[in-house]
Amino acid sequence: MLTKASEAPAQARTVTVGTASAAPGEVVRGVIPVTELAGGTKVEIPLVVVNGVKPGPVFWVDGAIHGDEPEGPLACQIALREVDPQRLAGTLVMVPVLNVLAFEAANRGNPGDTFSFDMNRIYPGRADGYLSERVAWAHSQWMSEVADFEISIHSGGAHSYLAKAIFVDETPASVELALAMGEGWGNIMSNFLPKGSPMAQMKAIGKTGITVELGGRSATGPEAFAHVGRELANSILNILRHYKMYPGEAVYPSPRYKGQQEALLAPASGIFIPEPGTKFLTLMKKGDPIATIRNVFGDEMGKLVAPADGLIFGLRALPNVNTGDWCCFYCKVEGTRD
Repeated sequence: MLTKASEAPAQARTVTVGTASAAPGEVVRGVIPVTELAGGTKVEIPLVVVNGVKPGPVFWVDGAIHGDEPEGPLACQIALREVDPQRLAGTLVMVPVLNVLAFEAANRGNPGDTFSFDMNRIYPGRADGYLSERVAWAHSQWMSEVADFEISIHSGGAHSYLAKAIFVDETPASVELALAMGEGWGNIMSNFLPKGSPMAQMKAIGKTGITVELGGRSATGPEAFAHVGRELANSILNILRHYKMYPGEAVYPSPRYKGQQEALLAPASGIFIPEPGTKFLTLMKKGDPIATIRNVFGDEMGKLVAPADGLIFGLRALPNVNTGDWCCFYCKVEGTRD
């Protein structure tokens, strides 16, 4: 089980992450220094420490380990405005943008670092590694030392839209944290042996982290993007309430499923056309149609169908596809969670 506020030390303490050092009741911004580029630009990871006046655990939130996923930074902005340290037990640490160079390029990874392009595959990195590995390493040293539990916020980025989805390692603590995400977060899939991610690092050191997904390319219009940010910020607040770190009653998802992810790839090239009425997070039967691929003249070239009983939680945003392109993320439902 995760550390609850009632199990914490008797007095609140000063919490330091990178250059930010927050006494009880303070909100302090800072950075985790990494290195300097050839032109003199500093590479550093921005963060904020919201330190409560009462003792409690440290909840750590990571955004934008992929630079084309701005939903995490937006959620952190909202939560920062709304979490009052005078009402907080414990500490909320938020890293809005982990992969700064990728974020500035609006790219999944740092375009200048092709050897370790995807930071969510090489985490916790290496102190003497490629640049992205060094950024990951600097972050992991502080997170590993300070955080009690962590969520890493992802989305479909530039290529797709993902509905609410969570990956857990199936330990009781990780499932508890997933359920604390709140309403609508009942698509909880197994990742028993995570690798290369903050979630994997937390597991390796005996702590708890989960990966959450929401948003992406087809939800970046003004209203849709604001809605996604609001939903994710609601989850940050709900987690604080679940662990008795903040006033208010937590809410929980219903129904909530246990399952495995499967990526569905294009069997042919053409235009990807989802079936009319296709809905995210809605139970389907094995063999139910998902989409048809047609050539430029409208001839049917291939079909995607449900590989098992389950639900869709991700679809590509660009209709044009080539054989083997990613098309759909599907959760093969194995049962429900009590």
